[in-house]
Amino acid sequence: MKRKIYLNKLPLIEAKKRFMQILQEIGQDQPLKGEYIFAKNSLHRVTAQPIFARISSPHYQSAAMDGIAVRAKDAYLASESSPLKLKKGGDFYFINTGQPVPFDFDAIIKIEEINPMGKMIEGLDSKTNSIDDSKKQDGEVDEVMIISPAIPGQHIRNIGEDIIANQLLFPINHLIRPLDIGALLAGGIEKVLVRKKPKVGIIPTGDELIQVGEPLVVGKIIEYNSSILKNLVVEWGGEAKVYSVVKDLSENLMQVLFSATQENDIIVVVAGSSAGSRDYTAESIEKIGKVLVHGISIMPGKPTILGIVKQLPIIGLPGYPVSAIIAAEQFLKPYIFRRLGLPLPQFPHLKARMAQQVISRLGDEEFLRVQLGEVGEKVFAFPLPRGAGVITSLVEADGIVQIPLLKEGVAYQEEVRVELYSGKNPEDIKNNIIITGSHDLIIDILKNELKEENSPYSIISFNTGSMGGLFALKQERTHLATAHLLDPNSGEYNLTYLDRMLCDRELKVINLAFREQGLLIPKGNPKQIKNLSDLIREDIRLINRQKGSGTRVLLDYLLKKEKINPHKIKGYLQEAFTHLMVASAVAEGVVDVGLGIFSAAQAFNLDFIPLAKERYDIIIPEKYLSYPGIQKILEVMGTEKFKRKVLSLGGYDLSQSGMVIR
Repeated sequence: MKRKIYLNKLPLIEAKKRFMQILQEIGQDQPLKGEYIFAKNSLHRVTAQPIFARISSPHYQSAAMDGIAVRAKDAYLASESSPLKLKKGGDFYFINTGQPVPFDFDAIIKIEEINPMGKMIEGLDSKTNSIDDSKKQDGEVDEVMIISPAIPGQHIRNIGEDIIANQLLFPINHLIRPLDIGALLAGGIEKVLVRKKPKVGIIPTGDELIQVGEPLVVGKIIEYNSSILKNLVVEWGGEAKVYSVVKDLSENLMQVLFSATQENDIIVVVAGSSAGSRDYTAESIEKIGKVLVHGISIMPGKPTILGIVKQLPIIGLPGYPVSAIIAAEQFLKPYIFRRLGLPLPQFPHLKARMAQQVISRLGDEEFLRVQLGEVGEKVFAFPLPRGAGVITSLVEADGIVQIPLLKEGVAYQEEVRVELYSGKNPEDIKNNIIITGSHDLIIDILKNELKEENSPYSIISFNTGSMGGLFALKQERTHLATAHLLDPNSGEYNLTYLDRMLCDRELKVINLAFREQGLLIPKGNPKQIKNLSDLIREDIRLINRQKGSGTRVLLDYLLKKEKINPHKIKGYLQEAFTHLMVASAVAEGVVDVGLGIFSAAQAFNLDFIPLAKERYDIIIPEKYLSYPGIQKILEVMGTEKFKRKVLSLGGYDLSQSGMVIR
């Protein structure tokens, strides 16, 4: 098949204009018609007409307090120096909260403000003067004494005090909240006319897709884009139908597309929008409809398609999840809100400084996912992995920085505008504790322990390697660093590097753990690797850690000690950024060996050849030591529960955990 490559990308603003024009041309730019549903089931629905109360609330004059109903004119002269006596029946009636006020009575005196005469009221607490409704009152007291006046309307709920019949409860295009349902029912509304939910048909495509639970084989990937999109549609107020996965055949897709036009308001095709030999979405739309846009100057999301099929709008989303979500937020979300008659929600935003330089492609508007942290008096934006397939970059993101299409990136410390994601609050950013440096599974346990204790603090960690952690301290863009940098000359960990790089800083070095480092090899050691000298064998492939990491420093030290030339090792220049990435590469058979910690070997059921026991420390600037979040981390480190969880991973010695090294 001849590939149809999109060459005429449109800027995002132009693509949005063209999409809106499409909606206007096919009559899908107006809110949907209404349907009647029970008011009690109307949560998060949108009113399709103004709603007026049918009845008043309350619909009768009632007592707002337990006490006695009186005529204000009979009680206005009462005082402590001149108490008044009132007789039951003629002058007062006992009344409970919510009971109707007798005709011709216009005030309530609270039960605790009267003095009964004669027999005590049965059910009246002598200490509090409150009434026990389960006991009788009538016939026991004929007279009461009052020592304070009453005014007309005192402690009485008048008719319509809350709602008056025929008043406007809610205008058209109002999103119904839980408390609104109470107002609807109080106003006598049994059914409400609400906007129909926009129906979205979601069609996943691709020969390579399998469902979760099916056997994993090379070349097959789990299909989860449709689940994300379905739940986004529901969150935005729509109704989604996910179709079965369509194989990479144009005829198959056209058949499903035609069927989907019969039961939806808009259709979303997932994947097949790029320019590969198996990307049939644009071709299929052209055969039964029209492609109006193919290619938008956004990153990620460039291959997005906008078109029309059978007088319905259609969006072709890229197959990479981040691309699909970004494009859906730009086109599908506004469509749903428009059909519901609602404005697009505006989320909070704040100003931040970029924690590192970001190079961006000129001509594409980039949606950069970032995490945020307030370090000192500055809010920093930390860029997350930018790959279109890295779904965790959205999971972990606090917000988005949009880099304009005519800008080649963002400089370190440059001020940027961050639009926060739904549910994120600017105040929450102050509770993010930034940890930068060497990776270890202990940090994940710390993260979880903070949340298990319902702490308001969150750990945001960046696996930059030990040296990267020290640079972050030097640039004052982290609260603390983690490191295990061995000085080959002294055999000391971390302190030599701190004296060299951060001699002007007041720092606390606290031990987190001692841990075993060694060679991670497949279970059963199929290639019979015994020591470092085996790394130079022709049949052995290594995966290394990145430059600046403590593990890389350790490996270089051990190789030098054994007089092994690193350039004779296959894969020495191939880098991974965490111990888990190393373990995963070994477990998947991509490589034969890697240097890492014992707990990573355990996590992937690998064999382990121990080589060294190293000290893993946290380094905290003294000015941050008193921060409540850091104090909470140190507190968690000292708990027996935390220690048990760490030791269960294997390969750790916590005998000096929490000890101040310097």
